[in-house]
Amino acid sequence: MVDLNRIVNEIRNYEGVKRKNPIKHLINQFKPYSNYGNTVIDFGDDAAVLKNDCNYLLLAADGIWASLLKDLFWAGYCSVLVNVNDIYAMGGTPIAMVNIMSLKKTDNCKDLLEGIKTGCDKFKVPMVGGHLHPDTETTTVSVSIMGNATKILSSFSAKEGEDIILAMDMNGRQYNNFLNWDTTLNKSSEECISKLKVMNEIAEKELSFAAKDISNPGILGTIGMLLETSGKGAIINVEDIQRPDTLDFIDWLKIYPGYGFTLTSAPENTDKILNLFKKQKVEARVVGKVTKDNVMTLVDNNQKKTLFDFNTDIITGIK
Repeated sequence: MVDLNRIVNEIRNYEGVKRKNPIKHLINQFKPYSNYGNTVIDFGDDAAVLKNDCNYLLLAADGIWASLLKDLFWAGYCSVLVNVNDIYAMGGTPIAMVNIMSLKKTDNCKDLLEGIKTGCDKFKVPMVGGHLHPDTETTTVSVSIMGNATKILSSFSAKEGEDIILAMDMNGRQYNNFLNWDTTLNKSSEECISKLKVMNEIAEKELSFAAKDISNPGILGTIGMLLETSGKGAIINVEDIQRPDTLDFIDWLKIYPGYGFTLTSAPENTDKILNLFKKQKVEARVVGKVTKDNVMTLVDNNQKKTLFDFNTDIITGIK
């Protein structure tokens, strides 16, 4: 039995969740201008969606969390990884990336670039441009990515009664002392991309319409973000969440995985989705059910606790 009180307290106060809160102050500032293009989705998803002539264009950007910059190779690698995952999470395929690098010392550039190059080679996505600040007070890296898709998986599309699926590659390891579960660095490019393409197949076959990649808010925080944007709640069976034997469960719930997605599915499609992940040696499980009450509830045996009540709580404030 797990301690639900501890889980609720830890996740609600986790920096990876709380640092999403300021987003709400930005959204209304930009909303009036989203109609200037062929905008389908702007804020709230893993990537913005624009209607193209015969498909969709996806745009995403990520800045690397300052704590990762203690390991510049890993920061560079993750700047590619997180963007690639954002595109596949929406059923898309990456096309190209650009970056912005700020360097405190020019000798930092070597490790940072090595990480970026390794990521480009791993996921076969080119870095085609960017901007360099060679003389800043701190070292930072941000990457923006473009992708395309014919059908979209969206954070706004979860429906009442759907199963909540958590798909994670458990064949990995914690990277140094970071809350990162590395599942890609030591795998071949072909294996990594093959696993990611499951998301394309799910979208194309319309087995699911709602998905997110597990990001800095961790497993429960990311599921919460999907529910918040969809205007839904959920009952999550905590014991059903897959986990490694090598990590404390709370740390695992906060982890950023190299490969991790949450999706919602009509019950008749759930086994089809689970089997697609299984073929790629990705462990996928049903961990809960979408509800209409805007409350994310955790259950374990006879315990029941509210993690987020979106009638009053916010993660990003996007609905």
